[in-house]
Amino acid sequence: MAYQWDWQVFCKDTIDGTPVAGCLGKGADSTTYLDWLFSAWGWTLSVAVCAWFVALLIGALMGTLRTAPNRKLQLLGNVWVEVFRNIPLLVQLFVWYHVVPALLPFMRSVPPFVLVVFGLGFFTSARVAEQVRAGIQSLPRGQMMAGSAMGLTVPQTYRFVVLPMAFRIVLPPLTSEAMNIIKNSSVAFAVSIAEMTQFAMQAQEETSRGIEVYLAVTGLYIVSALVVNRIMAFIEKRVRVPGYVGGGK
Repeated sequence: MAYQWDWQVFCKDTIDGTPVAGCLGKGADSTTYLDWLFSAWGWTLSVAVCAWFVALLIGALMGTLRTAPNRKLQLLGNVWVEVFRNIPLLVQLFVWYHVVPALLPFMRSVPPFVLVVFGLGFFTSARVAEQVRAGIQSLPRGQMMAGSAMGLTVPQTYRFVVLPMAFRIVLPPLTSEAMNIIKNSSVAFAVSIAEMTQFAMQAQEETSRGIEVYLAVTGLYIVSALVVNRIMAFIEKRVRVPGYVGGGK
């Protein structure tokens, strides 16, 4: 028997399952599964965007430290990358949610959303740090020498000479990381963040329309990733250095 599609499931009330005319904009007394889906999409994007900023900030710092002349700074960067790269993301999330508040009582009042952002951001920062390190090391050595010749200190040389060039080089792999962080945000369901994966699991149980629910969620993940891809491609096109070919020493 052929499967009977029922896309009207998204226009049903989440409390009693009755159809709601118009789906959206019905008032505060009624919430449809479509409302819930869009709310979950918002939470997914919020987690991903906030975690991406954390990952970029810390990843750029740690990737830079891994190429620093000071061996202690190199060690700090290397330890950060190895720790956060080699522990599964879900385990890290549980550590943030269960272990950190137990060890640091002041963290007990921190919302789960913030803990998820830090967990996902720190995990992704290790991957970003690897990209930044590779970008810096792909630059010709003359870049650092030019900064010294101009009278710049080592931090100034990194800030004004090395990092602007390195980030242009690593934008393509950073695009993949930006798309991955949207997909990885799905682990937030494990700590009861009402993002799309949690919506899909609960809506499927309540409506028994798993195919429609998961297809809708899959479509929104694809749309989100493609939008990020186009944004990063636009940025890459705007900031790339014409005619530059990396890899020289």
